[in-house]
Amino acid sequence: MDLDLKPAPPPGAFRKLALGAWGAPRDPTSYAALEVRMERALAFLEAWRERTGQRLTVTHLVAKAAADALRLYPEANVLMRWGSPSLRVDVGVCVLVVQPEPSGRVDLTTATVHRADTLSLADFARAMEGVVGRVRSREDVVIERGKRRSYRIPGMFMGWALRLLSFVWFTLNVDLRWVGMPRDPFGSVVVTSLGTLGLERGYVATVPYTRVPLVLAPCSVRTEPVVEAGELVPGKVMTLTCTWDARALDVEVVARVLRHVGQVLESPEETLGAASGTRVG
Repeated sequence: MDLDLKPAPPPGAFRKLALGAWGAPRDPTSYAALEVRMERALAFLEAWRERTGQRLTVTHLVAKAAADALRLYPEANVLMRWGSPSLRVDVGVCVLVVQPEPSGRVDLTTATVHRADTLSLADFARAMEGVVGRVRSREDVVIERGKRRSYRIPGMFMGWALRLLSFVWFTLNVDLRWVGMPRDPFGSVVVTSLGTLGLERGYVATVPYTRVPLVLAPCSVRTEPVVEAGELVPGKVMTLTCTWDARALDVEVVARVLRHVGQVLESPEETLGAASGTRVG
């Protein structure tokens, strides 16, 4: 025998239940978080609104910064196909959108901007707001058609249907627009704001059939003690969490993406330009 082993003590009742409830771990999902000072980002957003009249949020900043990070680090812009990552050419940013239902309930859907790294912040925010507006008002014909089709699939077959769709969409790389399906609907990275829900920290699950290996979640901005010039003062802090597929992305490249987004939030004028929105990247 190679390893020097000896029998473990008999497991307790809970451990026996745990051994029976779960198999060996096979989930590649990994998690990280970054604490970001937000005073300059909040001032930047306020100055932007005053100078341009355009609505801009923390989610816009995170999404644009993520797109620029994927341009800087193209090895993070990947798609899993045939069991290995393939490099994407397009940088697409997807945000989750709350969509009110006629019944009074709310649903979640997606809004994606492609070639986001080539757009200025102003153009990116304008494009994102246009997509979000169409989705919320149910004017996106492709998304609405897809939702109606999903309602017809029995729950017991939904997993199989999604795996098949994902296989054709991404593994085979087939353009399904001829049957009314969108092209590359989920992009390279997903950004979803947990801060709008009042959450100070949370981790969002990756969705296997989308093949998106990276999810960023800006949480709520909070006031907490920080040290400046050796003194304890109140500061504005936000937690930015990240979920990623360890099969597709190494922790080192994920850390670079997170650090870039954090740098943008902590010094937006230097990275995005003055609050006029003309600089690209």
